[in-house]
Amino acid sequence: MKLKLIYILGILLVLFVGCAKPPLAEMENAREQVFRAENDPDAVMFAGSTLERARSSLRRMQEESDNKNYEAAKVHATEAIASAERAIAEGRLGASRAREEAAALLSNLRPEIEETERNVNGARYSNLDLDYNDLERGLSNAHDSADRAEASQANGRYQDAMSIARDVRSDLNGINDKVANAATLRKK
Repeated sequence: MKLKLIYILGILLVLFVGCAKPPLAEMENAREQVFRAENDPDAVMFAGSTLERARSSLRRMQEESDNKNYEAAKVHATEAIASAERAIAEGRLGASRAREEAAALLSNLRPEIEETERNVNGARYSNLDLDYNDLERGLSNAHDSADRAEASQANGRYQDAMSIARDVRSDLNGINDKVANAATLRKK
């Protein structure tokens, strides 16, 4: 009797597993959400690790489905959807922060260029021993680069804008150091 019951349960289990169907709707939704995240430039730029988790869950989902482990496939589909949605949200947040940081850097850039121009003009007025042509080229490059940084920001390329703005600041510091060193040498 006991053996017969085990045999019947075994047949029912085989029938149940054999009749199980893949979670097609969940799997398709997971593919769509990951595709959406992969095509969101902010998610790609600012949420790469979360996007990779979504891709990984999608791969595991497919592997489990191929192996007819449909419950596990469904779990991985849910994970892929959640990770893809999180990547898009993180991307928006990252873009917002980058936009704010770029705006802050650029808001101070023109005044810094103007201050450096005043320093160079003061050095010229004081007849400090400097290569003024080189300093003027540096200032001209700073203006051109500031224009490029502003254009990058206007086009939503915040990382580029910040990189250019930091380079300009570095160049301005170099010019100001040259003026300060020349002034220090003159005082000696």
